[in-house]
Amino acid sequence: MTLLAAAAAIVDEVLFPAAAEVDRTGRIPDSHFALLAAEGFYGLFAPPEVGGPGLEFTEALRVIETLAGGCLTTTFTWLQHHGIVMALLMTPNEDLRHRLLAPAVRGEVRGGGAFSGVVHTPPRVRASRRPGGWSVSGRVPFVSGWGIVDLLHVSAFDETTGEVVSGLVDAHPGPGIATVEPLTLVAGQGTNTVALGLRDLVLPDEQVTTRIDRAAYLDGLTVGLLVDSALALGLTGRAVRLLADVDPRAAETLHDERDDLRDRFDSALAEPDRLPALRAACSALTQRACTALVVAGGGAALLDGHPAQRLAREALFTHVVASRPEVRSALLGLLADPAPPAFATAGGRR
Repeated sequence: MTLLAAAAAIVDEVLFPAAAEVDRTGRIPDSHFALLAAEGFYGLFAPPEVGGPGLEFTEALRVIETLAGGCLTTTFTWLQHHGIVMALLMTPNEDLRHRLLAPAVRGEVRGGGAFSGVVHTPPRVRASRRPGGWSVSGRVPFVSGWGIVDLLHVSAFDETTGEVVSGLVDAHPGPGIATVEPLTLVAGQGTNTVALGLRDLVLPDEQVTTRIDRAAYLDGLTVGLLVDSALALGLTGRAVRLLADVDPRAAETLHDERDDLRDRFDSALAEPDRLPALRAACSALTQRACTALVVAGGGAALLDGHPAQRLAREALFTHVVASRPEVRSALLGLLADPAPPAFATAGGRR
């Protein structure tokens, strides 16, 4: 069985049937993550020589899309781990890679990201050199997986060199983690997202993964536009499947638009300037698809536990998660477009 087929089976048998309960309780069963680890999903982006499946990048995106259509909360939390796997694959720190890459690929060590503090201009998290490592201070506004993951990949800006210093630290309260502020989200509460206040957090040299110019660091985050779009496309796919039972025509139009948008993304992999607009288009399509499902469901769609209202809230989540100014501007333009959606016009044309 391919990893994509295994993802589809896990979605149908485990993730989607449990998604309403995950949303209601704000808690992801650890059995979800154990299953994903056992089936090899924690090494999604890893090559075969280190225990990964050796997927093409577009194939990995399809896996993410499939899982997101089952449970966005579980998928988003699990997705944070792959930043650590990619960092360990690329780091010049051979000792760190040798020590942690294999267990990370197997999901025995699970990770999350703490980089939102350096995306902001000016950076909110700073690094200063100290003997044997770095001292990191500032506020990271969004960290998902707190209490679930073992390690955080922390990034901080060194203003003396203009570099972003990144490395691995333990993901639990301790010296250097001054405050942990739980956040209440409109969707995805089970991601256990918090804001972290850091004060003189020690990042030893042996835990550093990269040091890179900030402009190059931000350019490297472009790949996130593709990954985040896979989340949105997964929600669209689930909404289309549910909508097909009540309005096949609307479902078919949205299905075709999703496939076309996915193809356009695949063709733009080597053209990063096109990605923000396509990322915005994915969220706009998700908004339409999930809203259409609410409309088709009528009053019942507003009831607690109905999948339509959950998907509509999760669509809002995909609009803003890891957003960039250029994506926000493009999405606002699309949402302000007075033209009606394609399926509402005669012949399905705008």
